[in-house]
Amino acid sequence: MTDIDTTKLLAQLRTLLDLTNTEIQVAETRIAQARTEAVRTELEQNASNARERAEAIEGTIRDLGGFPDVIGPFLGRAAAAVKALTEQAGPFDEALLGDLALEDQLLDRSRYLKALAVSAKNKDVQALADRLITAHSATVEWLTTVLAEDALGGPAALRRTPLQAATGAAVRAVNLPITWTTRSVDRTLDALRNTGPAFNELVNRGQWVSGVAGKAFSASRDAALSAAEQVTRNEGADDAADALHTARSRAGVVDASELPIADYDELTVADAVAAVKDLTEASDIRTIVAYEEAHKNRSRVVSAAQTRLAAIAQEVVGIS
Repeated sequence: MTDIDTTKLLAQLRTLLDLTNTEIQVAETRIAQARTEAVRTELEQNASNARERAEAIEGTIRDLGGFPDVIGPFLGRAAAAVKALTEQAGPFDEALLGDLALEDQLLDRSRYLKALAVSAKNKDVQALADRLITAHSATVEWLTTVLAEDALGGPAALRRTPLQAATGAAVRAVNLPITWTTRSVDRTLDALRNTGPAFNELVNRGQWVSGVAGKAFSASRDAALSAAEQVTRNEGADDAADALHTARSRAGVVDASELPIADYDELTVADAVAAVKDLTEASDIRTIVAYEEAHKNRSRVVSAAQTRLAAIAQEVVGIS
């Protein structure tokens, strides 16, 4: 192996080490966002595995006669901390896309490292590269699945922490003082704009609308959403009513009779898990999870629903 080969290998290994340190901090940040205990355990294991990979990369750097960057871990943590801070008020899907971009870069550099190792005939570095490729390929698939779950409107494996939700709501409130839910604002407003004369007539009833609004905001969120849906549907504004029903479903404030699983409240955990496995629509799974979390909050049922949604999401994005 020539000095040029060694220099190239060391350059890529140092970059991979810096990125891996960032990956560790991101994984630790995501632990608090896990929806279920199973996901939380997986994220904790991911962070532990990333630390082991960082140690392996450091060892390989030393074996090649180089020295790991001693400030790499600090830079990685700083980069991840900045990332976590800046995403507080941003869309959660954009944060996950950022995670995916990091993993894609790690995967691509690991493949490049393997090519360099094959060229240099260094079996040890090649073995390390294979290990990195396997790990980052799995993480890319997992993040792709989580994004697909979110895109399908289902209960993604990760969710905002209370701090993220509060910060994001505060920022959005600057531009939109009144919101029904975090994710359904745009769709609801679009639906309301397209309801035609029925909604226009409703808006023109100034005194009546003011009275309803005062009662709605003084009542509970659940009652307000339910009343708003009923009023708009009675006025013939079906698109708006459908949007509000979606908002209620996502918040878990539908009645048991509205759930996609019959007699859901009477089901045992085992029966509920079995019924969830038969669901085929992401929106139905979302409704069940939101309702379950708002009521009995049985972890086995939520985990089963999450697993079912992941299977649907993987089919959509072509992950076998």
